[in-house]
Amino acid sequence: MSLANRRFVVLRLTEEDAKAMPLDVELITASIDAASGMELGTSTRRDIDLAVDRLLGHLREVMAEELGADADPEVRKLFQEAYRLLDLTTRPTSVTPVFGAFNYMRDVANLTRRLISVYTERHGAGVT
Repeated sequence: MSLANRRFVVLRLTEEDAKAMPLDVELITASIDAASGMELGTSTRRDIDLAVDRLLGHLREVMAEELGADADPEVRKLFQEAYRLLDLTTRPTSVTPVFGAFNYMRDVANLTRRLISVYTERHGAGVT
């Protein structure tokens, strides 16, 4: 069947619906574990870039949750680090050496792990 003959359904979630959906902690943790298990000597730049994209999506998801950053200075510090990593000027580019992209991936994975830990402490395990 060609793409022209297919029908697509576009779902539009309200902000309330999106907030009511728990994070898939298991999926996020699996992505973090997969990135953490990668080795510099056996990972291609494409693999690293794909892991970075996936992890940044998870990082944004976790940051969208209420984690108490307004009241908790430690959580606020994690958010500041997350904003630094999300800043386009700090992200790897096509000319960044592979080890630089790899280290960035590890930094994003570690920070996402710390934030998902805060999330599970405050909200439970999410989707299992």
